[in-house]
Amino acid sequence: MSGYLAIHLRRRARCTRGVRGASGFASQRRRGALLCILLAGVASLIGIRPIQAQTSPFNLQAALAAAQPGATITVPAGVYPGPLILDKPVTLVTAEGAIIDGGGKEDVVVVSAPDVTLRGFVIRNSGASLDREHAGITVTAPRVTLEQNRLEDVLFGIYLKNAPGSLLRDNVVLSKDVAIARRGDGVKVWYSADCRIEGNHVRGSRDVILWYSPHCVVRNNVVEESRYGLHYMQSNDAVMEHNILRNNSVGVYIMYGRDVLLSNNVIYNHRGPSGFGLGLKDAVNVTVTGNRMVGNRVGVYVDNSPPEPGATVTFERNLFAYNEIGAELLPNVKRNHYVDNVFLENGEQVAIAGAGDASGSNWSVAGRGNFWSDYVGFDADGDGVGDLPYRAQSLFENLLSNHPELRLFQLSPAADALDLAARAFPIFQPRPKLADEHPLMAPPPLPVVEGLPTAPLVANLAASSVMVGIAAAIVWGARRNGSRHNARFAIHRRNRDGS
Repeated sequence: MSGYLAIHLRRRARCTRGVRGASGFASQRRRGALLCILLAGVASLIGIRPIQAQTSPFNLQAALAAAQPGATITVPAGVYPGPLILDKPVTLVTAEGAIIDGGGKEDVVVVSAPDVTLRGFVIRNSGASLDREHAGITVTAPRVTLEQNRLEDVLFGIYLKNAPGSLLRDNVVLSKDVAIARRGDGVKVWYSADCRIEGNHVRGSRDVILWYSPHCVVRNNVVEESRYGLHYMQSNDAVMEHNILRNNSVGVYIMYGRDVLLSNNVIYNHRGPSGFGLGLKDAVNVTVTGNRMVGNRVGVYVDNSPPEPGATVTFERNLFAYNEIGAELLPNVKRNHYVDNVFLENGEQVAIAGAGDASGSNWSVAGRGNFWSDYVGFDADGDGVGDLPYRAQSLFENLLSNHPELRLFQLSPAADALDLAARAFPIFQPRPKLADEHPLMAPPPLPVVEGLPTAPLVANLAASSVMVGIAAAIVWGARRNGSRHNARFAIHRRNRDGS
């Protein structure tokens, strides 16, 4: 019995020690938890963040409120709610693609202080009110820099309102996916002089427009699938160069501006009822040089430009190619100068919008005119200038001005037959629309401009070369087969005669 009692006592002692150990471990856990709470409280009192707080969102509004003027704030990745108000001169940058989301309510970012820089953000989801002009970024202060931002699902993209001296560079603007009549402007510059708009890409907006904003430079931008690529209203001393404008309703339209330079731009594939590559309305002292106006309904449309005596509009070294109409002028247009331009295979090289002619413009300057792909003259003295004037004198084109529906027959045998009959019977020959007294026998060298698709002429030549090669191969094969047949026939004939 004593043996059984000893075993029982030993088992009870082991159980007691186990219970005491478990309760001791629980007590240790409670003491550890209390210690963690105590340490966290002490850390918060002395300004040390707990490790867990490093994963919480960056408080952008608090950082802006605490920033001193001129400070730089680096914003980590994350989605931050708009509207974001920048009311002090700070630099706000992100290297990690931080997103500012407007929630579809109003402006996403509003800059109301001068000398602000905003760089590298995704700015999205503005409001959709046209009358309130909800925008991705609205700027109401001078000398603001916006660069390398991406704007998505915004009604207006970037709106400079009384923001002179501002810089927009390397931004992407993608508008809301709505009908073109309900879109806002991709970039709108209002009463903001001395701005630079460089290297931006705007797609699917209404316009890139400058109102009452002189001395602005628009350079190296791409605007596509919008209404007006570039639209100028009362904006003087403007420079537009090295832009690519494609697949819009209108490429560039300049209204009521003066002292404007348009150089080395690609203006491509603007179709439809408007379909102007370049339009000028009451513009004064405009220089258009080195541009490519290709595949538009109308390459250039000139309406009462220039309206002032002594003012001019100059077209020099431009390419007007494969447009339905190369240049369309109103009859009252005067003092336009055209020199060293290339009019290449346009459906109608020059059209007059109404009764009259283009005699008020100069089609050659200082003994040099333009290259016309349909010129049929000659150059006996070999100086590169045709010995006979180029005259735009087509009965079919004359009928087109009064009956636009005849354009269906343009470049058809019927149109050629009509012009041939008019030449055979001069009584039907219309008055020339224009005369270039010094047409060029070969296209002059034009400035190299990047971004233009393969010219249809090159594509046609390539296709023609392929067809010629195929035809030559067929002819060679036919001749070879014929030679073999003749040889077999000769052998057969000799065998027959020998037998």
